[in-house]
Amino acid sequence: MLFAVLLWSTGGLFIKMTTVDAFAVNCGRSLFAVITIGIFTYRKGLKLSPFTFLTSLLFAGILISFVYATKTTTAANAIFLQYTAPIYILMLSPLILKDRFRGIDLLTVVLCLAGMSLFFWDRPSTEDKLAPNIFIGNLVALASGVLFALYFILLRHRRSLENKNAAVSAFYGNLLVVLFMLPFLALHPPQPTSKDVFAILYLGVIQIGIAYILFTYGMAGGVRPFDASIIGFVEPLLNPVWVFLVVGERPSRLAVIGGAIILLTVIAHTLINNRDRLTPAKI
Repeated sequence: MLFAVLLWSTGGLFIKMTTVDAFAVNCGRSLFAVITIGIFTYRKGLKLSPFTFLTSLLFAGILISFVYATKTTTAANAIFLQYTAPIYILMLSPLILKDRFRGIDLLTVVLCLAGMSLFFWDRPSTEDKLAPNIFIGNLVALASGVLFALYFILLRHRRSLENKNAAVSAFYGNLLVVLFMLPFLALHPPQPTSKDVFAILYLGVIQIGIAYILFTYGMAGGVRPFDASIIGFVEPLLNPVWVFLVVGERPSRLAVIGGAIILLTVIAHTLINNRDRLTPAKI
């Protein structure tokens, strides 16, 4: 599972490495991903139900919005703002899953909103080729977080748990991305370089396909959801680091502070919610 999260963390880097637009990256990445996931999981069944179609639409939205956000704002902003998903989960779960909303949940939401606001105080340079429209990119990254939250909530629904193939929504979600992107590519045919092809191939086969399969194997192998959530925080921490080291994109000071507030708040909330599991049992 840790290896899966490490692969996910390279997404921002390889998206930034491409010279084609977000439509071409989305289409190519999802095409290779759907082939990879299909090859490894088709034996478990790929039955498409109305509920699975809904989760697949949400997954497609996550993929599309994250790529677009990464292409238009900084990689740090894109991943940190996507990781505001837990605050939407806290707000929506009482309505959808009838979970109880507590005082610690309200504090978490307030702190995350405070951290989120710092991303919109930046005064970026309009000449930044790696982040050409930070404000719009930030808004799309926020949308990605909302979609991520809804997707996670529906995965906890009993109808989703009944599905034998945990990767089915990822399979159809990537397929939908390809279908959504084809009209845009027809209007503006891309001219990818060999570097683009390599980056998109990696994103589809390794960063999404293999990583998602490793993640599901980890969960099936007995990794606790709590441990999985803690391991998952490796992704937003390393994503901007790879981008900075390879392509030199430096997040703003406010973005780093805002991202730290969001991640530390969510980690603290996770630890508090699971403190009973962290306390050694008395013999």
